Amino acid sequence: MNAEMRRRDWIKLSGLATGALATNSLFSDENRKGGKSPRQGVSHQEDEILFEQKLSVRYNVDVFIAGGGPAGVAAAFAARTQGASVFLAEGHTCLGGMGTAGRVPVFMQVSDGVHLLCDGFGRRVLELLQKEKNMKGPGTDIEALKRTYDSLLSEVDANFTFYTQLIAVQVSKGHLDYVVCASPSGNFAVRANVYIDATGNGDLATWSGAEYQKGDSAGIMMPGTLCSLWGGIDWDKWRKVRPDIHQPEGYRLKEAFAAGVFTIQDEHLTGMHPLGDSFAGGNIGHTFSVDGTDERSLTKALLWGRKSMKEYARYYREYIDGFQNAQLLDTGSLLGIRETRRIIGDHVLSIDEYKKRAIFDDEIGRYSYPIDIHPMRTGADTYKQHRKEFDQKYKYNKGESYGIPYRTLTPKGFENLLVAGRCISSDHLVHGSVRVMPACFITGQAAGIAAVLAAKSDRSVHDIPVDELQMKLKKFGAFLPNYKG
Repeated sequence: MNAEMRRRDWIKLSGLATGALATNSLFSDENRKGGKSPRQGVSHQEDEILFEQKLSVRYNVDVFIAGGGPAGVAAAFAARTQGASVFLAEGHTCLGGMGTAGRVPVFMQVSDGVHLLCDGFGRRVLELLQKEKNMKGPGTDIEALKRTYDSLLSEVDANFTFYTQLIAVQVSKGHLDYVVCASPSGNFAVRANVYIDATGNGDLATWSGAEYQKGDSAGIMMPGTLCSLWGGIDWDKWRKVRPDIHQPEGYRLKEAFAAGVFTIQDEHLTGMHPLGDSFAGGNIGHTFSVDGTDERSLTKALLWGRKSMKEYARYYREYIDGFQNAQLLDTGSLLGIRETRRIIGDHVLSIDEYKKRAIFDDEIGRYSYPIDIHPMRTGADTYKQHRKEFDQKYKYNKGESYGIPYRTLTPKGFENLLVAGRCISSDHLVHGSVRVMPACFITGQAAGIAAVLAAKSDRSVHDIPVDELQMKLKKFGAFLPNYKG
């Protein structure tokens, strides 16, 4: 569509219209599977206003993607390789989400010890990152990762903008008609044949009316972490006395607790990851009871996260060899959120299937990260339970993995909506595995290619030929050992 046609294409937005225009205030905390879910300590009372605005349709595309984290970038890249027009809206200032703006310092496992499970888009990221990175060590060079994502989307000429927030969606009988975005230049609409929710929180799907679950059976979610960058570390000195993670007394936390170093006695010290000669990426501390779908809860958690870094600075300097001169340099501009909504799809990936190393006819990838549920409250007993689950109960042997079916990407009741990333359809336990970056590459690239198949054939996302999706994924480079086509 040319520019003149776009200027004449308008939509009237009404914030409290009688149709199905959903905004983030209308669906902010309903649990569509099991009634209301508490806001974890947040109470409020809101009036209503009628808000109307005439908006231009700035983009008419095959595929719209909400969110530029690892799943969204993978979806945009994969869709473009199939010849589709795309527009990706990213609210922050960089691609990558938690892995960049959130400063998550490492990728979780990318392989099963034999195979690169996130092959396809993941291989492209890892290879380009190796060329881009300037700093040695297992920690992620965050700036290099930002450039890597920038380069990959630029390589395929994918259309995306930063500072662009999804704020509403219009739905008619299970069909998404358009979305509304807010940007510094004003609000605008986007029309697409297929929409992909890669927001992490499942915002697009939830505001459309999709069913979802949050947290465990009581609605309690994993804590967040404000990740950080540190300098002044003597890694050689630390390696000489490196404590065993299975022997936490080596980290002297109990001594620090007894000395009153910490306001909250958090037994789970995920730790520092070496970066360069004297730097570290810190994945330390927890923001308990945070609800990543509520800005008030997020604000409170960020305030505590930044304040708590002073306590961790004292702890590392006084109790850990090699950290006597450690200095906090930076904290993430996004809070690291591990868990919010899980959209209910045509199939809910279960812990029983995880334990069986399940194989599915509609498999779009395989993964093998252990069940990593960070303790939702403090205490040595909860930490011991976490270590037992992560290191023993749910840990796979070399070469083992579980399948991820396409049906986990297709929300019930919507013909042109897909989800990708940590909001896919799984139970609470499996979410603890599938929520991390390599798995987001797997589901993102599958959603991108599936969206193109649906858009080009004018089919529902539920009705695309799965064997054709698998064939295209295989050609793209995805790891699909059970596809025999």
